[in-house]
Amino acid sequence: MLRWTVIFIILAIVAGIFGFGGIAAGAASIAKILFFIFLVLFIISLISGRSRV
Repeated sequence: MLRWTVIFIILAIVAGIFGFGGIAAGAASIAKILFFIFLVLFIISLISGRSRV
């Protein structure tokens, strides 16, 4: 999932450079959503991994 976040960030940067504002904003928002989903899943995996003592 982190790979998709990086792909959408790169897509947003490239689209921003070429002046495609709508595409850049869409890709950036998708990357932001995927990053937060990845972060939540990572925290959940850390918490559930430590409970197996």
